[in-house]
Amino acid sequence: MTKWDVLPRAFYERDPVLVAQALLGQQLVREHDDGLVTGIIVETEAYLAAHDPASHAYSKRWHCYRKTPRCAPMFGPPGHAYIYRSYGRHDCLNIVTEAENTPSAVLLRAVQPEAGLDVMHRRRETGRRTPLATGPGNLCQAFAIDVTLNGWDLTRGHHLWVAAPTSSASLQITRSRRIGVADDLALRFAVVSPRSSSTMPQACGR
Repeated sequence: MTKWDVLPRAFYERDPVLVAQALLGQQLVREHDDGLVTGIIVETEAYLAAHDPASHAYSKRWHCYRKTPRCAPMFGPPGHAYIYRSYGRHDCLNIVTEAENTPSAVLLRAVQPEAGLDVMHRRRETGRRTPLATGPGNLCQAFAIDVTLNGWDLTRGHHLWVAAPTSSASLQITRSRRIGVADDLALRFAVVSPRSSSTMPQACGR
């Protein structure tokens, strides 16, 4: 039994726009052989199950949503991980939302590290001043998340999961267009840094 308050499946059984906002301020937890790391989710993007050509489940050739081996987890139960490799180098973590066979998901773009910073620096091979988990690829590297966890059930409470934060705080959230997506949909959400009026540092493209 984990000491964390693991988010239940019902949390994810909602519209991805709602889930993308609700995930901000929640705690991402990763258990691994070389250490446990945690952080607060501070940037997300929603990908819709209708009228969203940027979704991996959308076929631009056929102009419809299609289940393929790559995007199959998006059609699965909510609360599962959909992890893909971008540009053959960077793994990206999405969380499936809504009902089964409804291919929507939320991409985690940035996390504010809390515990296990030494472990994250070792994984990233970075200096102390380098942002550790800003950008979906950097996030996955810092948290030792890769395609072997594709389809993982995040409601199980071990290996990889999302939990309620240990302390609550009111968040100021900004909404803007997604990074690297050629549309006008404002489906990117980010926590405003408490130290300034700007959002957390922008991440790399999807």
